[in-house]
Amino acid sequence: MSARQDRHYSQAWRNGTKVVLPPLIKSLMKRDWQGYQHFPREGGMLVAANHLSYADWPAMSLFVHEAGRYPAFMIKSSAFDVKLIGPFLRVLGQLPVRRGEADAANVLKVAEEALAAGECVIIYPEGTATRDPDQWPMVAKTGVARLALATGVPVVPVAQWGAQDILPYGEVKPHPVPRKLVRMLAGPPVDLSDYEGKPLTRDVLRGATNAIMGDIAKLLAELRGGQPPATPYHPALARRAARQAAREQAGATGQDSPDPDNAGPDTPDPGNPGPDTPVPAKPVPAKPVQAASGDDPREATPT
Repeated sequence: MSARQDRHYSQAWRNGTKVVLPPLIKSLMKRDWQGYQHFPREGGMLVAANHLSYADWPAMSLFVHEAGRYPAFMIKSSAFDVKLIGPFLRVLGQLPVRRGEADAANVLKVAEEALAAGECVIIYPEGTATRDPDQWPMVAKTGVARLALATGVPVVPVAQWGAQDILPYGEVKPHPVPRKLVRMLAGPPVDLSDYEGKPLTRDVLRGATNAIMGDIAKLLAELRGGQPPATPYHPALARRAARQAAREQAGATGQDSPDPDNAGPDTPDPGNPGPDTPVPAKPVPAKPVQAASGDDPREATPT
């Protein structure tokens, strides 16, 4: 499908969702939302937020709507192939992300065109709900920086907290009763001046991404209290560390296992049986086994 086809949507359908969806979403949650003043009233913009739950989507939709913009989410392209869901997303002008593309720029092409058309594009830089055990933002992908630096649009950071209580990640049954409090806090556009006008190298993209995620983490700390970790959680590194710890544990267990040549106090020694070990009767001497020609007499002993 071409980028032009991906960007075709119905304004009538969008207007319909503005009427129907806000009351439904409000019925699911209590709200404490701040920072609307940081949203440009018009023109392309990026909203970059932390990701905790599938319930983030309706909460963010309403937050952006009440800030005066229509949300266009970046969604994996496979969702657009699902019967009923795909046509609905497409008619609302949501944005497919084609992760299978070899060229990173092509993956974000539709989003770039939406920004050029003045859309408010919502992106979760982590790419999925955080795996951090304490639910702080984890290491993000660099697509958000690529979009921001390639288009020059402002990036408004948003922290959200509470939607995970409505639908915890990994669960399919929501918990809408009693209504949970969802908090949102938007900050001023991220300062990316240190990276603007430079080639989009790996270091530039990573630096800009870290600046965006740093602002999100600070806003989240204001919402929930505490301090974010100095080094964001990295799922791949965490898995690697877990495997290494398991190997070390297995090695330590092997070293501590009973050694037949150095039996501990809990290991009965056949030559020095403990008080609860029956003493076998003295064996009757047997006639020596005649080894066959070419045999090793030691191997003639039955095992």
